[in-house]
Amino acid sequence: MQNNKQVFIILGPPGAGKGTQTKLLQKKFGLEYIGSGDLLRARKKKQDYTGSKIAESIDSGKRVPTPVIFKLWMDKLEELKQNLELKGFVFDGSPRTTFEAQMVDWALEWYDWDKNKKALFINISEQEAIDRLTKRRICKDCGRILPYIGKFKTLKKCDKCGGELYTREDDEIEDIKERLRWFKEEVLPVVDYYKNKGILIEINGEQSIEDVEQEILEKLK
Repeated sequence: MQNNKQVFIILGPPGAGKGTQTKLLQKKFGLEYIGSGDLLRARKKKQDYTGSKIAESIDSGKRVPTPVIFKLWMDKLEELKQNLELKGFVFDGSPRTTFEAQMVDWALEWYDWDKNKKALFINISEQEAIDRLTKRRICKDCGRILPYIGKFKTLKKCDKCGGELYTREDDEIEDIKERLRWFKEEVLPVVDYYKNKGILIEINGEQSIEDVEQEILEKLK
């Protein structure tokens, strides 16, 4: 049995910095990554019915249904199970509902990875989320995302390659408000689900990237 694997589930509203902290956790603990977005983008390239349906859903901004997502999770978990050197992994972008949270629990139990899991809730206010998402920028040359936080607020050019910066087209206020509404209706109950299970760690996301990371590490001790 492999019950000592570390499993982290990263939750938070849009703009909370989940992706950044996920990468830092991966580096710190040598973890694998399970991202629903990456799995869907890879799967849509396969030229079959499901691939075309996923592409259609993504291109139109629709959510891919849970059974399709769950199949991708299970395939990834099966792949990771073959890795004898596996230290653990991070779930990013899922689960999206309490039902999906239950399905993740069942999957982790099936693979004997249910004994050492934590849910990290990186929390920021709605106004902070709006500010970050409407003001964050992307480098046209290297694709680097510069969050609207700390030292990044004053940058005129990309701090890595010097490229021109721009704001994403989907970072419009009405779209952001819709994403926040969905977060409150669907994902916040997931936060409560893990809180009731006693595995939730809440993190103040309205800090610098370095301070958020430090708080996570302190609370994981």
